[in-house]
Amino acid sequence: QVQLVESGGGLVQAGGSLRLSCAASGNTFSIYAMAWYRQAPGKQRDLVASISTAGATNYADSVKGRFTISRDNAKNTVYLQMNSLKPDDTAVYYCNAVRMREPGIGNSYWGQGTQVTVSS
Repeated sequence: QVQLVESGGGLVQAGGSLRLSCAASGNTFSIYAMAWYRQAPGKQRDLVASISTAGATNYADSVKGRFTISRDNAKNTVYLQMNSLKPDDTAVYYCNAVRMREPGIGNSYWGQGTQVTVSS
C-alpha cells in the first residue's frame, strides 16, 4: 500500500557528505514514522535514524552529530543528510515507513535500498 523509492546513494570519500532521499507514495496518509536503516555485508540491518510525523527524531549512537534526518510531510519525503562520512558507514541504506491503521497496529514498508560507499 506504500511504495518507497530511495535516491542519493553513491561513492564518496571519507569526510565527505551525501544526502539520501526517500519518497513515499500510495497510501501515505497516517504514516506514523519514517526511518533509515543500513546493512553492511554479513551484518544485521540496523536503525540509523527515525523521525515521526511530529518531528521527533532518534539516532544511532554511531551517527549522532554527523547525520541529520528530516521530513517533508507535504511531499511525503524523508531525507538523511550524512556528513563526515566514514568507511564504516558503507552499507546499503533502506528507507522504512510505518503506517498506523489503528492505535498500536501498523504496517511496515521498505524501499529497495541505495548503496552508500565511503572510501578511505
